Amino acid sequence: MDIKARVQHINPYARPRDVERIANKTGNIYEALVIVSERAKQLNMEIKEELTRKLREFEETYDTIEEIQENKEQIEISRFYERIPNPTVIALEEFLEDKLSYKYAEEEDNKDNY
Repeated sequence: MDIKARVQHINPYARPRDVERIANKTGNIYEALVIVSERAKQLNMEIKEELTRKLREFEETYDTIEEIQENKEQIEISRFYERIPNPTVIALEEFLEDKLSYKYAEEEDNKDNY
């Protein structure tokens, strides 16, 4: 699913959040923030790759700088990506809506030892 479909219902502006609600998901606010942070990193990479893919469609080779023309579609795509919520806002929303699955590295290490 592309980013456009995932972020339509998300308020793009930072707003106060109930810290206890966030902490209750994992039992520890710091663990919750690490999970959200890691997801935000993933989202940032996905958004960057998606934008790059879409902008590559407009790439053409030019001999001189004077030949570069502005493309209205390209500008609209860029503006859309500027307006989408910050990856951290998206990740926190996914976390609070229980759309993220996560596991602890310690559990994986312990499974390997048995």
